[in-house]
Amino acid sequence: MNPTNSDNRNDREPYVVTSKGHTAAAINAAAKAGEWIKNRQGHVKELGSKTSAQDLVTEVDKGVEQMIRRLILTHYPDHAILGEESVQPGADALTAALEEGRKHEYLWIVDPIDGTTNFVHGFPFYCVSIALVVKGELTVGVIYDPIRDEMFVAEKGKGAYMHGIPTSVSAEADPGSSLVAMGFPPDRTFAQPANMAGLQQILPQIRGIRAGGSAALHLAYVAAGRVDGYWEVGLSPWDCAAGVLLVLESGGKVTDTLGNPYDIGTRHVVASNGRIHDFLLASLSEAEATGYNK
Repeated sequence: MNPTNSDNRNDREPYVVTSKGHTAAAINAAAKAGEWIKNRQGHVKELGSKTSAQDLVTEVDKGVEQMIRRLILTHYPDHAILGEESVQPGADALTAALEEGRKHEYLWIVDPIDGTTNFVHGFPFYCVSIALVVKGELTVGVIYDPIRDEMFVAEKGKGAYMHGIPTSVSAEADPGSSLVAMGFPPDRTFAQPANMAGLQQILPQIRGIRAGGSAALHLAYVAAGRVDGYWEVGLSPWDCAAGVLLVLESGGKVTDTLGNPYDIGTRHVVASNGRIHDFLLASLSEAEATGYNK
């Protein structure tokens, strides 16, 4: 699935996948988009916002999404694409876009830059995220971190890989020895209070919390065993679709914050190695931090 098994960055071959198929198309699109993004860090000329002053969008986000669209539609002109920059801000617009997307047999879910705020500030923690849903099932997930040159790839039923090496979730079963990631979406009125309540409940019980600012990379890190779990209230499909498949194919578990199976419409997400999953769910419930509490 990846062009090289070498873990030495200097020995890595360029991401040019000659084979055909959905996964190859996703890898090629993510690699080209990631390189373009990396070359433009620190050169953002136009900076705007969507739902709030914290919800940033740049001309790079828009340009990258168009690039990915062209690359995918060149191979699959009849497929549908759900991209962050093509959906108007707000829950109603997202719901409508999801309803339309579900009508299609093949639906690509794209986040051109997951971690735009990091990108704008030059904080090197952002990625390209591309997923493919076939007949309602997550089938392909690709996340590319251009700064670290790390390509995470998952195919349903075929496992997950980073540079051709299988990824696996951690074996940590003790919450007290766990490192957990979480995030803070731009929504300051609904999502932030819920995530803060979860943070206050969970942090005293674990080894540490990390909040890097990219849901997709946090999920990739769960898949790779770099963190033991991750949760966040207030996500969108493009934030987590690819990462969810990475976690599942690496032996982990993903649900909503109530423990229900993940669906592309799930906005409150818990992902883990499976061993600390019940702990995370119970903690969020106790803190009334599931996002479903009134």
